[in-house]
Amino acid sequence: MTTKKLVIYLVAEPETPELAKAAVEGGADIIELGIPFSDPLAEGPTIRRASERALARGMRTHACLDVLARARELLPDTPIVPMTYAAILEAYGYDRFATDARERGASSFIIVDLPVEEQPALRRIQLVAPTSTEERIRATTAATDGWLYLVTLTGTTGARTELSPALAPLVERVRRVSDVPLYAGFGISTPEHARAVGELADGVVVGSRAVQVAEDGPDALREYVASLRSALET
Repeated sequence: MTTKKLVIYLVAEPETPELAKAAVEGGADIIELGIPFSDPLAEGPTIRRASERALARGMRTHACLDVLARARELLPDTPIVPMTYAAILEAYGYDRFATDARERGASSFIIVDLPVEEQPALRRIQLVAPTSTEERIRATTAATDGWLYLVTLTGTTGARTELSPALAPLVERVRRVSDVPLYAGFGISTPEHARAVGELADGVVVGSRAVQVAEDGPDALREYVASLRSALET
């Protein structure tokens, strides 16, 4: 049985490197590092609040890259993937951001609102949603960097009580045209969700609930991630 990958999303703040380390100790395979943006269209209230808090604390792009570098020092072998919006990179410069982030330890990138046709030189993890056309699915799978991020629902991020019924048909559609690993995110918050998603996809991305738990510190996050990992193994 292939081990399912567990991706934990955290918003970049001064404490995030230690939180990322705790998440990996709990069983996370990949850390998604959110670079806060003032108008995060894809985000629900939890990540939006965390982003606003981070911005209020001065977490601009340079400071976030410093967080990335410290996380890389603590986690020399764990993939760390900055996640942000195109406006941040427009302001900073796409090439400059890619170079600076790679130098500080970025393994890849997720730019939520940057269509696959734009900035093709910036290799990144592409996203597909239930609304994606077959043409779009083919383009994103051909261009993606290592794995494909399946957005399980049309809407914003946030912990939900039930999994999206759109996930299974989306997995089926993508598998028909691609053999890249598929990691599913948005709305996954409980060990039961993780187990159910793991039965369909190759990996699970947990964001809002991880951000909520992280507010209680590294020990709480480690324990929460361990519960997700345990569910994926059973």
